[in-house]
Amino acid sequence: MEFKGFTLDKFQEESIQAIDNNHSVVVSAPTGSGKTLIADYIIFDSLKKKKKVIYTAPIKALSNQKYKEFTKDHGEENIGLMTGDIVINPEAPVLIMTTEIYRNMALINDPMINEISYVIFDEIHYINDIERGYVWEESIIFSKDHVRFLCLSATIPNAQEFASWIQNVKKHEVEVVKNEIRNVPLERKFFDAELGITTLRDIKEIANIPEMRGRKRRVGRQRTKAPSHVALIEEIRDKLPCFFFCFSRMKCQNNSLELKKKNLFPINTNIISKIREKLKNSPPEINHLTSTRALKETLPYGIGFHHAGLLPIIKELVEELFSEGLIKVLYTTETFAVGINMPAKTVCFEALRKFDGISFRYLNSKEYFQIAGRAGRRGIDKIGFSYAMIDRRDYDYHLYKKITDKDVEPIKSQFRLSTNTVLNLIKQHNQKEIDIILSMNFFTYQKYHNSTGKSNYIISRFNAIKKRLLSMDYITKENILTEKGEFASTIYADEILTGEIFATDFYKQLNEYQILLLIACLCYEPREKTQLYKEFASDFLNSLIKAVNQEVFLKKSKQFRQLKNVTTFIHPIYHGKNVFDVLELTNLSEGDVIRFYRQMLDKIGQIKKSTRDDGLRDILRSCKSVISDAMAEIDAI
Repeated sequence: MEFKGFTLDKFQEESIQAIDNNHSVVVSAPTGSGKTLIADYIIFDSLKKKKKVIYTAPIKALSNQKYKEFTKDHGEENIGLMTGDIVINPEAPVLIMTTEIYRNMALINDPMINEISYVIFDEIHYINDIERGYVWEESIIFSKDHVRFLCLSATIPNAQEFASWIQNVKKHEVEVVKNEIRNVPLERKFFDAELGITTLRDIKEIANIPEMRGRKRRVGRQRTKAPSHVALIEEIRDKLPCFFFCFSRMKCQNNSLELKKKNLFPINTNIISKIREKLKNSPPEINHLTSTRALKETLPYGIGFHHAGLLPIIKELVEELFSEGLIKVLYTTETFAVGINMPAKTVCFEALRKFDGISFRYLNSKEYFQIAGRAGRRGIDKIGFSYAMIDRRDYDYHLYKKITDKDVEPIKSQFRLSTNTVLNLIKQHNQKEIDIILSMNFFTYQKYHNSTGKSNYIISRFNAIKKRLLSMDYITKENILTEKGEFASTIYADEILTGEIFATDFYKQLNEYQILLLIACLCYEPREKTQLYKEFASDFLNSLIKAVNQEVFLKKSKQFRQLKNVTTFIHPIYHGKNVFDVLELTNLSEGDVIRFYRQMLDKIGQIKKSTRDDGLRDILRSCKSVISDAMAEIDAI
């Protein structure tokens, strides 16, 4: 069978046959094996039959990339994009969105959901994510019965269990299609400071050699220096291009500058011309950013870096240069491994440990193979290469072997009930229906060994949230949502905190600037290393702090203790400054600042949609304009 000029592999044919039979499909296949072609078939077939399709992605970067790809293949009129703060062509037959957006639509029973034939879940293994995994479960549970799913992932050891769960709760056939063969074989090796490219066993043997005879045995790793990323690149110069994964943005930038100083690669004046062309119409302030200056220094030598802290246009520049084969070594963070369709010949790991936002931990096997799977370009390379740098001072042979030998990490439920979910369950279902829905999650299915049961934990959680909602007047004793409850049912984070401000009379004493400060507090995530060089005192700030402290519930919130801090981000733009002016006041990266403002826009949109007060809607429109004006130059490029 052929499709889009490709002769399909057996697993692709099996998947398409299942789709033609109106079944859901769970596809487990190595990275780079062509899973996206199955999604392409659904889109092509649905457009032909005038049916609607939703394509969901776990991160905005992947959503944006797919939007570009699909508009190129199917025309702008057929493709829409919804990522919270950005909405393009929402009536299109094919809608690309983050999984959270689809979950929210399914949960509130958005009328548009009635028109959907297929939902494509790219990177379905994100169901394992501790913070966000429940979103994928709820997306499946709350989908309409007529909707079918295409679930795409790299290896899922328990794919059959996952498919059986979907079939159990949605009552239609779900097929599992597995492909364990990579189109480009992957060679996995390691890099030691002394041995160079080697195997784990060789490192193990040398790591246990006594340092000196006649003395107490010492493990050699105690005096071994850490491996060098530059030394690894020097050894694999015949195996480029390379993705070099670091789990720190600053490491990405610093490593690229270190490698450039070694003069391993000649300058390419063509790259200089492309940089100049890309940025010719952009604000001059972009050229003064530390990240831009660093890239202008390294890119002409075929060395780059890529992470979420960069401006969108800069990330786009790096991606374009890499796709054109002009970058030899790209230092990048983990997000580049999620679905971005840009393979390389080689993938390197600076370490097999990362900071996950709470503490340092080792990668699991799924994370390792997700990243390593980027190695090997189909139709170009006969073999792909993966090299992980190993520091003998932190060496554990059995652990490293477990991580890198085989992807054995099953997907597990991370289900948890949110306040928003409970509100919508009460709003749309009676208690008998709620009991059934509460038993549908993957957590319960796994716990009760492939049979439907009741989880006391989930029922207890539901009852605890319901009790709190009752005590705070979000629901009545008759299980009817109050006006506050109706408001909070379409707020998707900090539901009660947002409700206590904007579904009560509290906001009526506030002006536009003070409302911006409160919304900023709802979106701001303070970090230990964040520095704010200037705060802006004012009578408006003082009166707002006083008002918050007079409300017992608001006063207890840690988020509103940030009121003084968020003036750094709000005061300048409220007085006509732009994002570049704000960047002078903090050590946060430009990407983080933009992400913060986009989260504010998303929150403003939710509140505006939820409130019945036309006066508040007018204020929120003005708040949105303040932020949009500050980002106008960035959004225009």
